[in-house]
Amino acid sequence: MSRKKRKEPTAKDLLKIEIAKELGLWEKINKHGWAELTAEESGRIGGLMTRQMRKK
Repeated sequence: MSRKKRKEPTAKDLLKIEIAKELGLWEKINKHGWAELTAEESGRIGGLMTRQMRKK
């Protein structure tokens, strides 16, 4: 059985997590993983990430 080595979260990863928490999706992600998000949920996170990165 292989083990995945956890990497340090990047600034984008932290932003993605922050937005997921704001949208109320963090519990779902923690329980089932990122792959269980719908296209709509993923798109909403990506759109908000893009908007926040443009502001900076």
